[in-house]
Amino acid sequence: MTDKHDEFGLDAYFDAGRKVTKIPSGDLMARVLADAEAQQLAHVPAPATQPGLFASLWAAIGGWPTAAGMVTATLVGIWIGISPPAPLEQITAEVLGSTDDAYLVDLLPAFGDDFVEG
Repeated sequence: MTDKHDEFGLDAYFDAGRKVTKIPSGDLMARVLADAEAQQLAHVPAPATQPGLFASLWAAIGGWPTAAGMVTATLVGIWIGISPPAPLEQITAEVLGSTDDAYLVDLLPAFGDDFVEG
């Protein structure tokens, strides 16, 4: 059975290399460490800043996509409120049981029946 560790017969070469190792000089190690420290200091990231109140709120609502949806819904609501479609007027009249005069009397009872026609 062959030794799996020395499958290619390289252990003799690795052993010879381990015996001949040279320790780098103190001057070389000092230069390498000085270079490493200079590189580390050159790449220090800037400290992260806290976002302001508006940026936090903007991120909390979802940014531009959400703001666009809210503006669209607001404008559609205003549009429907100013000029409602005919089927919506019919549904409102059926729910309230009368025409547009009913809500005027309901909201402003101090005016009495002066504004109600017929």
